[in-house]
Amino acid sequence: MATKPVSHRSLLGTARDWIDDFAASTPARFAIIIFTALVLVFTLLLGLPISNRTGDFTPLADAFFTAVSTICVTGLVTVDMATYWSPFGHAVIFIGVEIGAVGVLTLASILGLVISRRLGLRAKLMAVGDSNPLRIRRGAVAEGQAVRLGEIGGLLVTVAVSMLIIELAIALLLFPRVLAETNDFLDALWVSSSFAVMSFTNTGFVLVPSGIAPYATDVWFLSIIMISVFLGAVGFPVFFVLARNLRQPKRWSLHVKLTLVTTVVLFLLGTLAFFALEFNNPRTFGALDFGQRALQSSFLSMMTRSGGFSTFDIAELNNASLLVGDMLMFVGGGSASTAGGIKVTTLAILFLAAFAEARGTDSMEAFDRRIPSDVLRVSVSVVLWGATTVATSTILVLQLTDASLDHVLFDVISAFGTSGLSTGLTQNAPDSAQYVLAITMFMGRVGTVTLAAALAASTRRQLFRRAEERPIVG
Repeated sequence: MATKPVSHRSLLGTARDWIDDFAASTPARFAIIIFTALVLVFTLLLGLPISNRTGDFTPLADAFFTAVSTICVTGLVTVDMATYWSPFGHAVIFIGVEIGAVGVLTLASILGLVISRRLGLRAKLMAVGDSNPLRIRRGAVAEGQAVRLGEIGGLLVTVAVSMLIIELAIALLLFPRVLAETNDFLDALWVSSSFAVMSFTNTGFVLVPSGIAPYATDVWFLSIIMISVFLGAVGFPVFFVLARNLRQPKRWSLHVKLTLVTTVVLFLLGTLAFFALEFNNPRTFGALDFGQRALQSSFLSMMTRSGGFSTFDIAELNNASLLVGDMLMFVGGGSASTAGGIKVTTLAILFLAAFAEARGTDSMEAFDRRIPSDVLRVSVSVVLWGATTVATSTILVLQLTDASLDHVLFDVISAFGTSGLSTGLTQNAPDSAQYVLAITMFMGRVGTVTLAAALAASTRRQLFRRAEERPIVG
């Protein structure tokens, strides 16, 4: 008896259904798989002779590192981004940066929304993994979130529209200043567009040969770049809430308030710290006038949010300033943003927990809202995983290079926090150390919560409780 042949359509349908089920059931693992696949694809593209100006195959270490730095919107480099890559290579990098900034799961959901003009439950579950890591795990999740599951469609529209409008606006604001510098319309268009994209995505790649040097003391140019980095670092959920309730602060969610307040406080503290520590350092901005010192301090503080641009050699900073930069880069920006790090809300939760303990209260409270204990557990996990990642990478890089601890620690934290600032170690490090830094970038961008959830796959239901006993701490 003849068997009925299996059609290609049924095979494709089965594969699609399997991918949909896997993505909906374990979005954390799905995100890691897609991120890994994208890194491999972009490594292949950047390795082609057409991608660089030499016409030869790009060395694997350089192609892989640049691909990871692109997809993870980090900004660390092993080659000169402006002169090494060809126009095709720059186009590949541009596309990769935009994909990495939006987030893989969010981008997939946006494409599905554009194609089908509707957003199913599975697509919402995929996108929600990017917007709120607390939802990655299986099980019930309280709807007291910055963005509820039913609002994911609106969030996706906000992501796409805000990204397009902000990058275009930043490019237009930079264009007159760049045109005055270059006196070439097309060149000015390219320079302003590249700085707009790389600043809003918090990548920090410099794709023009002149770099940022012509604008190193320009108040207008640096101020616009700072605004762009800030907008990219606060996160798309903040845009979504502000777009609906800009003039009604009382209706802002707790996430929005914590993100904005903590970001502004860290920016101001960083500015004051860099201003004081580098005030008399002639190798950085100590020889400039008071106004320029204030500008450069502000710019450096904002770039440690994950911006990645620098107007001077980072290696010339004092050791104390490097340590301040380490702390700021480790914290990073807002959740579901283009920035990296443990995120500002994580730091805010830890401080709120410490304040609650000091006051002797059982619950954490902020802005007349109570924060449940599971948020604190996730915050502690994020910090511990992040610290472990940084410590392990630092030890490995120290063993693989002869660089000093302060420079190694700075570049490792820059990789983890996807900041892109560098003391010069990364570009001069051996291939083995660059691979370690690339893995650190990947872990920093994918997120420690996502990695932990991917390993656990789901929350285990425990049907019993053991006897309680309190160890001595502190």
